[in-house]
Order: sequence, then structure tokens, then C-alpha cells
Amino acid sequence: MINKILNFFKEYNARKDEEPRSGKLYAISALFNTPNEIMNAATEVADKGYRRFDTFTPYPVHRLDQAMGITKPLVGPIAFAGGMLGCFLTLLMIWWMSDADYPNIIGGKPFFSLPPAIPITFEGTVLLTGIATVIGMLVLLNKLPKINNPLNDTEFMKHVSSDKFGIVIGANDKQFSESEIRSLFESMGAHDIQNIYYRESNLTNKTPIFDSKFIATLIAVAGLTALISYFTLNVVLYDVVPFDWMRHQEKINSQSPSDFFQNKSGMRMPVEGTVARGFMPYEYKGMPDSSVKQLANPLPADSKILERGQDRYNVFCSPCHGYFGDGDGRLNEQFPKPPSLHNNKVINWTDGNLYHVLTNGQNVMPSYESQISRDDRWAIVHYIRALQRAKNAKEQDLPK
Repeated sequence: MINKILNFFKEYNARKDEEPRSGKLYAISALFNTPNEIMNAATEVADKGYRRFDTFTPYPVHRLDQAMGITKPLVGPIAFAGGMLGCFLTLLMIWWMSDADYPNIIGGKPFFSLPPAIPITFEGTVLLTGIATVIGMLVLLNKLPKINNPLNDTEFMKHVSSDKFGIVIGANDKQFSESEIRSLFESMGAHDIQNIYYRESNLTNKTPIFDSKFIATLIAVAGLTALISYFTLNVVLYDVVPFDWMRHQEKINSQSPSDFFQNKSGMRMPVEGTVARGFMPYEYKGMPDSSVKQLANPLPADSKILERGQDRYNVFCSPCHGYFGDGDGRLNEQFPKPPSLHNNKVINWTDGNLYHVLTNGQNVMPSYESQISRDDRWAIVHYIRALQRAKNAKEQDLPK
């Protein structure tokens, strides 16, 4: 079957190559070897006043359009016109649906309002801009689907699509003169200058866009695409194993029952005493501060740690203890007033005792283990020591 299809296309191309050409001249073509040569040729041809000409390159050549004198391409205006049409039609659609055809009172809001219509208007503008650009490029500018261009299947097109650079001046140009154009190409150093003639089919069919075979092919391709898409999306991806694994997953959704466990509950509590990997539980949790032994501050008392400790202290501790640890917080005696951090008991505490109170809590003070990280708690201890030293500064602590 595949060989038959390949042979069909080979025979079709062979018949197309053998199609006779008429005696009517379509254009004169010339080939160049380098990008600089095609740039100079395009500039000179444009300067001579020719307008019905085009250049062909195997890859994009920067600024070639400007060398051809194309200063205002039509792609921009076509895209702009499509975008403005899309913007207007989208706003008209939204107004018609929400205000004219089916108005609904929603929270006293106006039937039609511009701000909520902006996102859909943007999408409609982009959609029509893209459609107008594609149609403008293919139909208006490139004259497609005109697939029987006289340049097709010529030696000129075979070269400019692989290893050469070419220029073509059409016979419909007002200044066209075969002898003058050949002399011009020769003076520019061109080689393989050829006359391109119309095919017989070019003279009978302007464009196959309304040809019955072309329209039938479009309908067949659209129908085949729809069938393949329907089969793929509704059969292959949903009903054929293993492509249903996204819909049927072996998992337990939150707050849903489970037949695997005896109590039918899908949400499970961790086993009592479970410890996260790499985490060491606080060994003095729930004990009085007097039981804390050999618990030293692991962080250095440098400026960075003190700044972090001050920041965390001001957020979590200052509401009750005050910014300087005097017990004059901002709670306006709505809670029992905490003791000063400068009394003898707290001053004589070890860093481990202070850390223990932050972690375990004491009296009406709750535990801050879940709100403040371990390093931040030790940084707060360093900052409390700095407050105590500032409150009871000695002569050697003062700057000299």
C-alpha cells in the first residue's frame, strides 16, 4: 500500500515536470553565488525603477527587504486592521449578550461594563490579528493556494532553495525589456540567466482555490482530521489501557473513605513517636527549666546573628516584654505583666535556660517551638544577652 502511494506521487511529479510550457514569457531569472551579490543586485534593480521583481534565498538574508525598496510592508496594516476588527466585534458580542439579548441583575452591577470585558476583548483582538495576518500573508500577498506558479519545478527554484541566491523580474513590469534586463544581469555578474515561460495550465486556471478537486481535498482532509481527533480523544486516551490511568488512580483523596484500613478512614494519623528524617526532638520537652543541663548556644554572637535575633525578638517577644526587655509591652495590661529580663534570676540563667523557656513555654507564656525556628530561638537568646549587657554596661563595654 505504501509503495503504491509513493509510486502515485512519483508518477504525478513526473507528469507535472513533463507538462508543456507555452511561448508566453513569465519572467527572467538570474542566479548569484553570495548574499552580498544578491543584496547589491536587489538594490540596483530597485534603483533602476523595476517594481515587479522578487528575490529568492536558501535562508533569510537580513535587510534584503530594504534593499528591494520594501519600506512599508503590508503585513503590519493587515494585522492592525484585523486586530481593530476583533476588538470591535468582541466588545459588540459582549454588549449584545450581557445587555441587549440576555441582561441579568448581578449584585446591582451594570449589564455591560468595560473593565470586566477587557480580558475577553484582548483574546478576541489577538485571535482576529492572527487570522488576518495568516490570511493576508497566504492569500493577499503570497497569492496562495496558487500552487502552479511558473517558477515551480525549474532549475532556478532548485538552486535558490539549496545553494544559490536568485532574482526574478516579471514580464508584467512596466519597464520590462528582455534585452535590457539580460544586459543588467550580466553587468552585475549573474550567471545562468534564463527565461521562465508560463505552463499551459497557467493560462487556463488562474488559481485552483475554487477548483472542485481542491475543495473536495479540503473537505476530505477536514473530515479525516475530525475523525482521527475524535477517535484519539474519546477512544484511545480514555478506553484503552493504560491510557485511563489519569482517570482511575490508586490513591486516596482527602476526607474520603478507604476500604484498605479497618476503620474505613482514608486520612491517617502518624504513628505515635514518629520523628521526621534528619530531625532531633527537643530532649527537655515538658520538663522544668531547672532540669536543663549542658545545653549551649551553637551560634556565634556576631553582628548578623544579633540582627536576626533582634528582628525575631521584636516580632514575637516585644509585645509582652517590651523592646528593651523591661516587661513594659504593648498589651496595656490585658494579660499578666511578664517579669523583666534584667532581674537577677534571668541574668544568672544559662543560654540553655532561656532557650528552654522559648521552646517549652513557662506559666502564661506559650511555647514558640512551632512559630520560631531553632536557629532563630538561639539568635533571640544572643539578643537578650545583648540587651542585658547594654542595661548593665560596664566601663569596658563603652566605646573609647
